[in-house]
Amino acid sequence: MDAEDLEPLTKKVTPRDLTLMSIEDLGEYIEVLKAEIERAEGAIKKKHDARHGAESFFKG
Repeated sequence: MDAEDLEPLTKKVTPRDLTLMSIEDLGEYIEVLKAEIERAEGAIKKKHDARHGAESFFKG
């Protein structure tokens, strides 16, 4: 279990003011967001795999 799993689920991300960002900054921001999406999708996959493994163990 990661320490992040123990954090409250109600944490909200505050949207950034995109009007103040340059084109380069916006591109970098998009890359950071894409990396965070990939990390979240990886966590979802791990949880699905763990659930499937547990279900298979108890059904078999």
